[in-house]
Amino acid sequence: MSERYTSCVDLHLLLTDAQGRIALGKRTNTGWMDDHYHLPAGHLESGEAATAGAVRELAEETGAQAAPDELRLVHVMHHYTSDGRTALFFEIVRPKWDLANTEPDKCAGWEFFTADALPEKIVPYAKTALGHIAKGVLYSEQGWENAR
Repeated sequence: MSERYTSCVDLHLLLTDAQGRIALGKRTNTGWMDDHYHLPAGHLESGEAATAGAVRELAEETGAQAAPDELRLVHVMHHYTSDGRTALFFEIVRPKWDLANTEPDKCAGWEFFTADALPEKIVPYAKTALGHIAKGVLYSEQGWENAR
């Protein structure tokens, strides 16, 4: 009998300010997509609810605090990079964000961008998801043509 398939759950945060700008961090020293911008993100841990994991990742990556009821699910992407993953994208809108670079070994710092002026070097699936979110598309799939 074959082993049961499991998917990693990625948690992504759209931290949007009053001007509609989105926080992106420049990846560094990670070994994957370094020098590309990405949303604050991380992985769900065993025994953890998705909203609790998103709040934890927010604090770990930016030092910002939020309550699970502040999160609004804006997109789900089932994507394949090096393996299958389910990515949940949660948005939190605040008038102003005061973000710390709490992982300087992995992130060069946080910057805010408008959706129509994203940096050229951005993680491809994140850029695709942001496009879907702007159009109100809740679900997408990407990269499965490269599977197996």
